[in-house]
Amino acid sequence: MSTLRAMAQRTAKRTYLVTGAAGFIGARFVESCNERGIETISVDRENYFQSRSEHQGISFGTIVDRDRLLGHISKTGTDASALPLAFDAVIHLGACTNTMELNEAFLTRVNLEYSKALWNYCTEKRIPFIYASSAATYGDGSSGYDDDEKLIPRLRPLNPYGESKRLFDLWALAEEQAGRKPPSWSGFKFFNVYGFGERHKNKMASVVLHAYDQIRATGRVRLFKSHREGIADGHQKRDFVFVEDAVRVLHFALEHPIPRGIFNLGTGHARTYLDLARAVFAALELPERIDFIDTPVEIRDRYQYFTEAKMERLRSQGYERPFTRLEDGVQKYIARLT
Repeated sequence: MSTLRAMAQRTAKRTYLVTGAAGFIGARFVESCNERGIETISVDRENYFQSRSEHQGISFGTIVDRDRLLGHISKTGTDASALPLAFDAVIHLGACTNTMELNEAFLTRVNLEYSKALWNYCTEKRIPFIYASSAATYGDGSSGYDDDEKLIPRLRPLNPYGESKRLFDLWALAEEQAGRKPPSWSGFKFFNVYGFGERHKNKMASVVLHAYDQIRATGRVRLFKSHREGIADGHQKRDFVFVEDAVRVLHFALEHPIPRGIFNLGTGHARTYLDLARAVFAALELPERIDFIDTPVEIRDRYQYFTEAKMERLRSQGYERPFTRLEDGVQKYIARLT
């Protein structure tokens, strides 16, 4: 009987509710669900699904406007009957991700209270819950990039966005401690994700896209100078993670499944911005022409010179697949842009 049950589970059609489905990682996740034969209920602003050319070829399934979702799932909501509620997991990627947003009340409502409502729903209905935290919770990195959950109270994000993510991490851990939790749950601190589908993010898009646009327009790319002794221009480092790797980890967390916890999602290997720029030139088969400009004064004191995810805890959950090398990820990304 157990063998038959396992076979049925493998062949049964799954449905995921995905918030932020019209966003960068969200759309790529829905695209991967299409490839895996998984149905989706896609939540975001409805007009985003029609206005972004990067969505071409993606089937978003049932679309629900993000401002109406909580009404759909609320016991008192007037829209409760309008949503097909038979879904197998919630993948909560929707949030205000603008690190320059200073309206704390707005971030509390959109990033914190919205996430709490979804957690509570998954707890009540016994549905697995996956959500996006952020490496922005680490602030300037002076406390390191260790995803040991005991360290979260000590972290000091540099902006209200990062703090909103930290506060939800703390709230989730407190709810778990109190015995109020979904059957499985995991949060992921995304580091510097890059890949196809981020153009709508404008200034918040990855340096890969900005470098591509600059090179196509002028044949050159601009990088910030180093204003720190002992670090050469262009040798500021980030943990750049390819969006396809991020999506694979989310599927692993659901299918393995990961029972619980908050994890880093990077590669574990920091690379320089010079490496990144050279990878874009190589993908375009153009000679390197790099200019170094002063880091703007308004961000110079808060500018990070190094980020690198500690990945041991995710690996300990059984995720063994290697992460895409920066040069290979950029090559795949540029191929989709051109």
